[in-house]
Amino acid sequence: MADCELPVGTCLDMCPAAERAQREKERRLHRFEVAPGDRGDQPRADPQRAVKEYSRPAAGKPRPPPSQLRPPRVLLAAVRYLAGEVAERADASRAEVASFVADRLRAVRLDLALQSTGDTEAAVVLEAALATLLAVVARLGPDPTRGAADPGLLQAQVQEGFGSLRRCYARGAGPHPRQAAFQGLFLLYNLGSVEALHQILQLPAVLRACPALSKALAIDAAFREGNSARLFRLLRTLPYLPSCAVQGHVARARRGALARLARAFSSPKGQTLSLGFLVHLLALDGPEEAQDLCQAHGLPLDGEEGVVFLKGHYREEGLPQGGTYNLLVESKLRGRTLEEVVMAEEEDEVEFRPRSSE
Repeated sequence: MADCELPVGTCLDMCPAAERAQREKERRLHRFEVAPGDRGDQPRADPQRAVKEYSRPAAGKPRPPPSQLRPPRVLLAAVRYLAGEVAERADASRAEVASFVADRLRAVRLDLALQSTGDTEAAVVLEAALATLLAVVARLGPDPTRGAADPGLLQAQVQEGFGSLRRCYARGAGPHPRQAAFQGLFLLYNLGSVEALHQILQLPAVLRACPALSKALAIDAAFREGNSARLFRLLRTLPYLPSCAVQGHVARARRGALARLARAFSSPKGQTLSLGFLVHLLALDGPEEAQDLCQAHGLPLDGEEGVVFLKGHYREEGLPQGGTYNLLVESKLRGRTLEEVVMAEEEDEVEFRPRSSE
């Protein structure tokens, strides 16, 4: 259906009143959406907290009327609320937060797709939604007991978010000042992917030359080449959102670096390296994390400050385990809230504004 035939959303609430009433009746309100102190048998939705949930469009079902669709400014306000209030909740597990936020952001993308919206407006909403999702997924960390958060589903939703945003960029309308940064996030999230790199290399040279995307390309190259020193040196310099995007690849990169060290230094008598060297090389959060990494790969320790590379001892079992990522991710917030990061450009981002043809 052409864009001109699509309606324009008119709902001014984060969740349409009809949906709030329906979910109240069916007792399907999430606890994040209930007014504080409401502990009754049938809780009431708080209009300031309830956010429209995702509902898969059914074949043959009529499109929702404009009154059930939120216009871009309301969608952006909903994303701001999710980033500023829900994502920062201290009374809920990160898994519960991620599951709730991911579902509501999926509904945001669907509302955009079902109405007539300018690409510039749509891109701003999609950028904020994707940034929020990347952050809440990164905060889950390596904990295998994620409860309601399905890692595979969350990964699929991140890729879906990238797809929606990059299609918006590809339509050519603009300007999109944050495009270079978000194309870089796409490459970092898919680090090592031949297909992702191919897609990025099809972008205009002037866009690829922007600092955010240029650095992402350099990180991808270092990762492919197994240049651990350069890779982790570059990772240290990334802002917060790119660090969230690349976090899922850090454990594999550390394992690869440790394997290369084992091949280079292992001997029958054993060679010792200081744990401090590993902490610096691999951007670990301290000697204890270095000890855990070495022991997980069968390398014996030399007291509390060294690791011994003995021939035949290095091993790899299962998937590499992630760490705490304080140095490489969390410390980069530098006192800012997630809402501030999501709703404004990163300090390191440089605007990309294509020259108008004269």
